[in-house]
Amino acid sequence: MHANEAVARVQRMRVLVALGGNALTADDGSAGPGDQISAAEAAMASVAELIVEGVDVVITHGNGPQVGNLLVKNELSASVVPPVPLDWCGAQTQATLGFILVNALEQSLAEQGVRRSTAVIVTRTRVDRDDPGFAKPSKPIGRYLTRDDAVALMDHGQRFEDRGERGWRRVVPSPEPREILDAGVVSILADQGYVVVAAGGGGVPVVREPDGTLRGVEAVIDKDLAAALLARSLKADRLVIATDVDNAVIGYGTPDAKPLGEVSVAEARRYADEGHFGSGSMGPKVEAVCRFVESAGRPGVITSLSNIVAGVRGESGTVVVPNG
Repeated sequence: MHANEAVARVQRMRVLVALGGNALTADDGSAGPGDQISAAEAAMASVAELIVEGVDVVITHGNGPQVGNLLVKNELSASVVPPVPLDWCGAQTQATLGFILVNALEQSLAEQGVRRSTAVIVTRTRVDRDDPGFAKPSKPIGRYLTRDDAVALMDHGQRFEDRGERGWRRVVPSPEPREILDAGVVSILADQGYVVVAAGGGGVPVVREPDGTLRGVEAVIDKDLAAALLARSLKADRLVIATDVDNAVIGYGTPDAKPLGEVSVAEARRYADEGHFGSGSMGPKVEAVCRFVESAGRPGVITSLSNIVAGVRGESGTVVVPNG
């Protein structure tokens, strides 16, 4: 295939690139300001490659390590000032990470002589008020604490569970994302040529009250499932979930381990049902891609940041395609 033919295959596309939260920290997990800026610069160098080839890109990202930092600050100051609620943590990290990402992206594009307008949207994601997750919070967040430290936060209404020798850990609801409320704004900006960063960390979780008003809630939305919903809302041609491995793998950790290339959504779901993908790692990514493919009828990709251009072309990564 000639280079011009390969470029043509990715032009005139809208691609949602979903970055993991750990893609915005150092390799050892350090999340100081310098670490996050350096990681953003590396990530945006890959995204810039797509834009240079003429792709219309929208970016979303995780925020787990960054919210974790805010939770530590809550813990240390709980006896002095009220803890910042979890929905506020999500909004704050969306703004901070978005700011870092667009700065890094503009720098990468400038180095290649390309100018694109950018925007960051602090995005709300609606969840159901009666979602079962609210009745039984189960998503662990933050670090392990002693009982005394946990009690200080439980006095502020937070819920902790005793995890034995490791200590106490906070648990929160993880409701199903139902609607990306600000997707319309994202779409308008993207149509006008902006590279938009939106729905970081799955979006700020909100519920709609009976009178129609919105209220933020203490919850964590799965970022990959929210990315699939946003991609569908934007009528994206591809959903690319960028992670730290080149492919999803079946038989992981066994002599029969096999990286997955192109598979149908039915095959991907069968592998998931057989337990090939970890519930806290690859599982949500595969589920998100399957949802997008089923609803949009377009391919979804799981691959590493360094391979996202080839992934969009269908030449690298795990590419999930519609059945038939």
